[in-house]
Amino acid sequence: MKKLSFLFSFLMLGLVATSFFSCKDDDNDTPKPQTIAEIAADDAQFSTLVTALERTNLTSVLNGAGTFTVFAPTNAAFTAAGINVNTIPVDQLTDVLLYHVLGATVKSTDLQAGQTYATTASTAGPGDTQLSVLIEKTGAAVKVNGAANVTSADVTATNGVIHVVDAVLLPLNVVGHAAANSNFSSLVGALGAASGDLVSVLSGAGPFTVFAPLNSAFAEIAAVTATLTPEQLAKVLTYHVVGGNVRSSALTNGMSVATVNGENFTVNIAGSTVTLTDANGGISTVVLTDVQATNGVIHVLNKVIIPANL
Repeated sequence: MKKLSFLFSFLMLGLVATSFFSCKDDDNDTPKPQTIAEIAADDAQFSTLVTALERTNLTSVLNGAGTFTVFAPTNAAFTAAGINVNTIPVDQLTDVLLYHVLGATVKSTDLQAGQTYATTASTAGPGDTQLSVLIEKTGAAVKVNGAANVTSADVTATNGVIHVVDAVLLPLNVVGHAAANSNFSSLVGALGAASGDLVSVLSGAGPFTVFAPLNSAFAEIAAVTATLTPEQLAKVLTYHVVGGNVRSSALTNGMSVATVNGENFTVNIAGSTVTLTDANGGISTVVLTDVQATNGVIHVLNKVIIPANL
């Protein structure tokens, strides 16, 4: 299983911009220090991004003080995404742009091999919560949300660092986050196989809190799930879903949690360890918390919890 870790950004709300080249001083060819916005403005391949920043009044932010990490899409990336930055509603464009920004400097050399969730500057989650983005490092290659490749990393600016990406990052809902992470392929497959069109349901407005078992968790009970009908599988999966955007800070020791299934499970907290006890006495450990999506939040489990009403 790939390592999962959680990276928290600081405050900062900002946005994105970039360029491979710094301006040269006319007298001595010494690179002139530039902000993220200035670097972007000096490179023609980011003209679409620069237009978007200006339209959303975010240029001044990326010209200002602060430490930002920006995943900067090229003109070709915006074209491939079908986004016209001159016509898309400004609030939507702002959410998209802020989703490319972290509030701290994170260089590619700072990333561990495997998967990391980072908190972005976008506050498009329920209750204005900041959205998460998945960053995956394999060797020297870095991919974001399972789709966008970093084509040039660690372009240094005076107020942060830029990583150039070949695709526009679009904010993900809970299903999108599960689909983007290879560790949840079994969960995604189960959602599609269960009755009740759960993929569509969990792609809806929500909000939902999903306790998401890893592939290894489903592998442990493969003999059981193979015998379940689509209706029974739906009961198991909806036992992992809670109404509302329940962040880890809202969980308390001994808390009984009502699920969409209609049954409850119990939260147990001992120091930094959080476990869930299901209706049959089975225990699952929460190995990662607060992966924030547009319509809810995901907490990751190492085992599948089983309801009593199968």
